[in-house]
Amino acid sequence: MAPASTQPQTANALLTEIAWEVCNQIGGIYTVVRSKVPDMVRRWGDRYCLLGPYETASAQVEFEEIAPIGPFGRAVEAMRRDGLDARFGRWLVTGHPLTVLLNRESARTRLPQIRHTVWERDGVDLLKTDALVDDVLAFGFLAEAFLVALRREAAAEVPLVAHFHEWMAGTAISGLRRARPRVATVFTTHATLLGRFLAMSDGRYYDAVPRTDWLAAARRFNLEQSVRLERAAANAADVLTTVSEITAYECEHLLGRKPDLLVPNGLNIERFAAPHEFQSLHRTYKDKLHEFVTGYFFPSYSFDLDRTLYCFTSGRYEYGNKGFDLTIEALARLNWRMKQDRVGRTVVCFLVTRAATRSVQAEVLRTSAVMEEIRRDCQAIERQIGQRLFSAVTAGRWPALEELVDEYWRMRLRRSVQAWKRNTPPPVVTHDLAYPGDDAIHRQIQACGLANAESDPVKIVYHPDFIAPSAALFGMDYDQFVRGCHLGMFPSNYEPWGYAPLECVALGLPTVTSNLAGFGTYVMRHVPDHAERGIHVLNRRTRDFGQSADALADILFRFVRQERRERIAQRNQVEECALQFDWSNLGNHYAAAHVMAIERLAH
Repeated sequence: MAPASTQPQTANALLTEIAWEVCNQIGGIYTVVRSKVPDMVRRWGDRYCLLGPYETASAQVEFEEIAPIGPFGRAVEAMRRDGLDARFGRWLVTGHPLTVLLNRESARTRLPQIRHTVWERDGVDLLKTDALVDDVLAFGFLAEAFLVALRREAAAEVPLVAHFHEWMAGTAISGLRRARPRVATVFTTHATLLGRFLAMSDGRYYDAVPRTDWLAAARRFNLEQSVRLERAAANAADVLTTVSEITAYECEHLLGRKPDLLVPNGLNIERFAAPHEFQSLHRTYKDKLHEFVTGYFFPSYSFDLDRTLYCFTSGRYEYGNKGFDLTIEALARLNWRMKQDRVGRTVVCFLVTRAATRSVQAEVLRTSAVMEEIRRDCQAIERQIGQRLFSAVTAGRWPALEELVDEYWRMRLRRSVQAWKRNTPPPVVTHDLAYPGDDAIHRQIQACGLANAESDPVKIVYHPDFIAPSAALFGMDYDQFVRGCHLGMFPSNYEPWGYAPLECVALGLPTVTSNLAGFGTYVMRHVPDHAERGIHVLNRRTRDFGQSADALADILFRFVRQERRERIAQRNQVEECALQFDWSNLGNHYAAAHVMAIERLAH
């Protein structure tokens, strides 16, 4: 599945990239499309246009409407003459690409006819209405109308390429294939619909894939309409691509077609790059984590922050798929081993995801507020000592301590420290969970005995909300949080690609992924000596849960025993790996897919 030859010229071609997450952040595809924009604009300029759904709230922030220009603009004007609402402008991201947003409401009255057409064309029974499927059908109808109009408006000799991401954007492909308006189509599936659901219910999912009855599984999960639409798009496209070898394996068995090419996900590494600064940035944001840990743990007991390591895992709340279950089990085993070996270090692990919560725990907010009061008291005392000490020594005498600080400030500080202390262990979760009894992560933390006792070298901070500057407890964005940590852990059981470990690499942070993640399989094939360079790929494909937990605990234990100079050297090696994941390199796979689509349309 190496990239095809890029010899055929595409200098005058027009490329439209269609995705549900253009100007509409929902999940990982937003990161794929947005981060790829600078490289696409560099390659295509204004011959490149993005197509997405019009969502009022996000469009107001991310989209700048302008007067229609060029062939894309003329296609928008043609749609408007047909009574369809299309907005022309630019996406307010790096690269500032031409963008068209399609208002699904303008196609709502045509849904009965759209459903009938899809039934006749693709055999998808749409009698039972579904709000999401209706939105997808309306968007697909508008996308097809735009591409047909673009074909009319562009010169006959100009090749047109339409690149669709995921089933929610791909329903236009079958219509284009039937109408034959000479548009070359590429369909990229980032994860099969069935794969995610099947993996959550089967710990040995990949072993079962070849024996899976896709239709029976789709009906079991109430996904028949969506899966049929996904299969129709995958099989109608001139070129089918996916992001990794493991997802290609799914496509072959669940979508009924083997992908033509792999298009691995990259990043705009320049956005993360900090030449000669990433070590100092690590120290800066590690100090901010020290502040959080001081306020969170020290009211109960203290430990040596200079001998403390910060690790984390994050992602959607997919307890088994994202490997939260394996991470917690491995941390429990690491806790036991560190006690036995008396390593003399502390590990604080942050579990970051989004779960239903009521609010930040009152006790967590209280101790944080009191710590800030202690800080202000100490600063006031510092100023008073400085002023009085200067006055005394310049007058030729050495004052007693009692002279330097008023009794008021001494008593106030003592009262604040007393109010800050507590007689219970720090909580393992920062928020009041809405449904604590149903929270699998919280239940497993308790079952594994990770209680944040003073004797535990492994401490847990379960933060059931994503890290953002607006979040109450950290006051930093996610990238800053990652820079402050020492290790990222993402031992996924199902992950078509996996941006979280790639973002760690881009930020110069050692990381753990798995060979059930697309990123992990890519690293195994393309990064020699990856473990020595700080990218650990956990073998979950041929091991059971217990063996995988032991293997992850081994990785963590070796990491904990490293000296500071070894960790610094490893961060340097990780940072050196980052450039190969830049879109300027991985974008070549997309270019190969576009050339292949044009070649196939020509024949």
